[in-house]
Amino acid sequence: MPIKILMPALSPTMETGNLTKWNVKVGDAVKSGTVLAEIETDKATMEVEAVDEGIVAKLVVAEGAADVPVNAVIAILAEEGEDVAAAAATAEGAAPVEAKAETPKAEVQTPEAPKAEVPKQEAPKAVAATAAEGVRVFASPLARRVAKEKGLDLKSVKGSGPKGRIILRDVEAVEAAPKPVAPQASAPAAAPAPKPAGASDEMTLKLFDPNSYELIPHDGMRKTIARRLTESKQTVPHFYVTVDVELDALLALRKDINDAAPTSDGKPAYKVSVNDMVIKAYALALKAVPDAHVSWTDGGMLKHRHADVGVAVSIPGGLITPIVRKADEKSLSTISNEVKDLARRAKDRKLKPEEYQGGTTSVSNLGMFGVKDFAAVINPPHATILAVGAGEQRAVVKNGALAVATVMSVTLSTDHRAVDGALGAELLRAFRGFIEKPMSMLV
Repeated sequence: MPIKILMPALSPTMETGNLTKWNVKVGDAVKSGTVLAEIETDKATMEVEAVDEGIVAKLVVAEGAADVPVNAVIAILAEEGEDVAAAAATAEGAAPVEAKAETPKAEVQTPEAPKAEVPKQEAPKAVAATAAEGVRVFASPLARRVAKEKGLDLKSVKGSGPKGRIILRDVEAVEAAPKPVAPQASAPAAAPAPKPAGASDEMTLKLFDPNSYELIPHDGMRKTIARRLTESKQTVPHFYVTVDVELDALLALRKDINDAAPTSDGKPAYKVSVNDMVIKAYALALKAVPDAHVSWTDGGMLKHRHADVGVAVSIPGGLITPIVRKADEKSLSTISNEVKDLARRAKDRKLKPEEYQGGTTSVSNLGMFGVKDFAAVINPPHATILAVGAGEQRAVVKNGALAVATVMSVTLSTDHRAVDGALGAELLRAFRGFIEKPMSMLV
């Protein structure tokens, strides 16, 4: 019996993926564990392995195809002894997904059609009937959450995902759809239709000479960043607390730690950075102030047992936040080597979903760019994020006299539903204690 290979869901919120590369061709024999293809999500490129053994009968989706829906058939395997041609014929019902051609410049400048047209596509009858009967509506977790936030009834939404599943764009389309207008007896003409979703883009483009710019379409990562940050600012009441910390003792300890690092082939086993020590201090501060180590949910407060600290890493086209798990329990050398490995693989888009999804808080450091201080945007479901500025020599007052010290400004952004101002200040006080007395991180 032919075996269908489906587009896998590589993360809980993944709805489509890009098939960047096939590692097999028609006629190849594969076994369990064979890498079939590379799939690109908005954050990483993952390898898809075969679960069953067989012969590749047909590659349904072309290499380079974009936005392939989750659970869509991407290939067919023939079992041992099965006719390959007959197995390939089972894919005839699945429409091939071709690689996207490069968009001509003239077309790129034209805004996309309004999303409100999406729900006009008819969903499979079986799914429509199920929704009408109120038994069950098939929808992605993200679509359900957004629909709940916007007060939309999913039973009235037609899905355009695999097997009629309701996905995010369907919910957005219903929200953007024109609302029916009651006819007015005195009005000879119909009421004007609401402005299409892409009208603002069109108006923006009209402000500039077409020869004065290049329009670069957004990739999946940039769209995800835009959506996540918009959701954060719209749903999370941010509150900010800033404190200055002195770094001289920490810098001296860092030098001693690195000088004592064992070497192999002339290379030190580790090289601890200030950011590594910030991660450790912040993790320990969260353990010391457990009421601030939480996540907000409508049903109750999640109080976390371990400090899983996400570290913002800039990569081409955006950023990603790989996670140092249980940072409160790890040594500085372990954190240092782990952060370097995660950052390197993040830039190569080789992180696994579990390495950048979840976490309990985040650290964003712009000190290396000379930034003095800034406020970071919370990454839900986190309730906090620490923004770290540059360490610089400043004039300070000690014992009533002026002195010079290396000072760093840090700003804590909190979800005010979960972490109040006083609690945020208590967390920063604990953080400053670990930074200014860094030996306390080692005991």
